[in-house]
Amino acid sequence: MACPICNKATVPDYRPFCSKRCADVDLARWLGGDYAVPSQDPEDVDRALDEAARAEAEKARRAH
Repeated sequence: MACPICNKATVPDYRPFCSKRCADVDLARWLGGDYAVPSQDPEDVDRALDEAARAEAEKARRAH
């Protein structure tokens, strides 16, 4: 099995990754929103828009 980040051989302690670094890269991608599960549910779209608006408002509030 190859590491999904760098394609090196996996290491049992970090499987499916080859190292802690690649595991952390993957986690950062999830947390940063690089990975997403698509949805056609209108409630999901509305919820995502509300959350994005709240995040932008919080970001603007912190900038002042």
